[in-house]
Order: sequence, then structure tokens, then C-alpha cells
Amino acid sequence: MAVKNIVVLAFSGGLDTSYCVKYLKHDLNMEIHSVLVNTGGFSQEELKSVEDHAYKLGVTQHKTIDVVDEFYAKAIKYLIFGNVLKNNTYPLSVSAERVFQAIAIAEYAKEVNASHIAHGSTGAGNDQVRFDLVFNIMVPNAQIITPIRDQQLSRQAEIEYLKSHGVEMNWEKAKYSINKGLWGTSVGGAETLTSKEALPEQAYPSQLKKSEACQITLSFEKGEITSIDGESIKPVDAIIKLNELGNEYAIGRDIHVGDTIIGIKGRVGFEAAAPLMLIKAHHLLEKHVLTKWQQHWKEQLASWYGMMMHEGQYLDPVMRNIEKFIEDTQENVTGKVYLTLAPYHFQITGIESEHDLMNSKFGHYGEMNSGWTGEDVKGFTKILANQTKIYYAVNKQAEVEAT
Repeated sequence: MAVKNIVVLAFSGGLDTSYCVKYLKHDLNMEIHSVLVNTGGFSQEELKSVEDHAYKLGVTQHKTIDVVDEFYAKAIKYLIFGNVLKNNTYPLSVSAERVFQAIAIAEYAKEVNASHIAHGSTGAGNDQVRFDLVFNIMVPNAQIITPIRDQQLSRQAEIEYLKSHGVEMNWEKAKYSINKGLWGTSVGGAETLTSKEALPEQAYPSQLKKSEACQITLSFEKGEITSIDGESIKPVDAIIKLNELGNEYAIGRDIHVGDTIIGIKGRVGFEAAAPLMLIKAHHLLEKHVLTKWQQHWKEQLASWYGMMMHEGQYLDPVMRNIEKFIEDTQENVTGKVYLTLAPYHFQITGIESEHDLMNSKFGHYGEMNSGWTGEDVKGFTKILANQTKIYYAVNKQAEVEAT
């Protein structure tokens, strides 16, 4: 049974969630348990700063929950297996992590028997749906409170309220909104509110540091990254290292244009060096080791998986079904992939794998082969043409009879 007037709040330390603390405590007289869910991107100093700020605002309890390893094992791994890029561009940097933040917050709300659960989303974007969906499924008896959305507050109104309650913060809004996580960093600004303007160089958190190209080798085993340049490494650490390498070359920048859950178009910049390098390298390896039909059906299901993840539907059981299929396809996705990093871009130059279906003993594309003869091909194409020949023969005759 939920305890009356205990609210668990998704807390980031920013303006919106700071307003939520003061409003819930002062106006609604609630006991507040603030939660920051770390899906990557926070330093220990930043985590401590957020915690200190929460207590200054008046929370009863603040908790940081680290789900980085779980985030990889239950989401990122499948996004790599599926080569998931929303609209062939965006690696779901923010959308995937929001789901896991919501799940961790919901689980904590159940631990403390909270009567309410709150978040600082506005009524304009995708996050409000992602959080609400998870909370409605996992803590259906808890009331969801969203002060910013419910009161349709402007930024200035939030600032004035906090000032009136003695809160001191840096009120200057940064020109660009940055959300950094393990699986990429989103960048929003005035330019992304248009359909034409590009983000300027200074908008991106990582700036170009290297100009001389370098080569790296990524090794995969059953679809998962296992080493960089021959050095064994855990997947999460590999992502961190590849982000560091790629960021020095300003690799992974782009702008995503997509359809939001609530039906409007949205545009956001991002930098995601490790996600793009891993997905592209993994995809090339799959092209060599999977059959045509494995690739075809993987692409269909992975696209659906990415859409469901993006729209907050991770908890639907169909996602577990798709994961089983995708993971089964990774049995032979083992080998090395060679990349060249250069300023603002990277190139994948080739692969090596014992499962490579371009095995030379079966012949070379465009040259003589050892698996069949020219007469075999003549017979094959004759049979292959049968159905279409019959179609045109029947319908041509029908056209003649009709005249």
C-alpha cells in the first residue's frame, strides 16, 4: 500500500526539476525523494553537485542509481545487433536512456511505497510520454504529477517562483541544451528549431583536436565488441574509449529530423562517435557473414524495435521476442573490422572473419567460379523466369481476346 504524500521525483538538478521540488514541498506539503538515474555521461563531481543541490532545495532523501551496465546489456547491445539508426541517422541516444531512467525510478518508487511519482517534463516533447508510459505500467497505483506540464509554466515563471522561495541558481539559460549519455550527446538550440539552419562548430561539446588520420581495429564476438587494437575490453569501456577517440576527430555529428510520439516533427543535433562507429562496423561485418534473408528480416524487425524503443514501448513483450530473434542471428558475427579515423568522418576499410561468406573457394564475384557451370546458370534462369513468362503470356492473350 502506498504511503500518503511521499513523492518520488526524477531529478536532474536543472531549472524544471528544481521548480518541482519547491512546488511539491511548499505548495503540496509532500515528502520528496529525488532520484538521478545515471545512464552514463556524469562525472562523480557532477553527481555530487546534483545531490548537494537537491538537499539544499529541501528533499528528504536523494538517491543516485547507476544503471550503465544494465543499460548496455538490455538496450544498447540490441541496438548494435540491430544496427538501429532512427530514420537512417539517429542512434536513439536520448530516447533509449529515458526508458531505463523511468524504469529505475519506478522500481525505487515501489521500494519506498510512494503515493506519487513526478517528473519535470513539459507538454511539448517525447519524454513526457516515455516517463508516463513506464510509470503507468510499473506503478499503476501511484499518481503522476508533472507541475511544469500541468501548469503550462514559462521559464520565467519558474525562475520567479524559485527566487521568491530563496533559491539561488545560475539563471542564465545556456544558448545550447546539452544532454550527455553513454550512447551519445544531444544538442538543441535556436538552429534546430528551424528546418534550414545548421548548428555552428561551437555548439558541439567535443571540438576537433586531431588532424592526422589513424587506423583502428575493432574485434567482435557474436555481435559484441570485445577488443580495440587487439586489447581486450568490456563493451561499456569500449564505448567510452571509442567516444574519446572519435571526439578528438569531431566524428559522429549530425542533425536528426523525426516524427515525435505526439505527432509533430522534431529536429535535434547530436554527436555520437562510438555509436556510429560500432553500428557501421558491426553492419559491415554482418554483410559478410549473414545470408541475404537473415539480413532482410533482421532489418525489418530491428527497424520496428528501434521505433518501439524510441516511443517508450520497451516494456511491451514483443520487444523480448524481437531480441531473441536478433540475438540468435549473431552466432557467426565474429571477426575484425578495420576503420580509418579522420577529421569529421571515418571510413570502414574491410573485415576479416572465419565466417566470411566471400570465401574464395566458392569463386569470386564477377569472375570464374568453382561451384557451378555456365549451363547450370542457363537452366536456373530459365526456371526462375517461368512465373513471369506465364503472367505475360496469359495477360497478353487476354488483351488480344478483349480487342
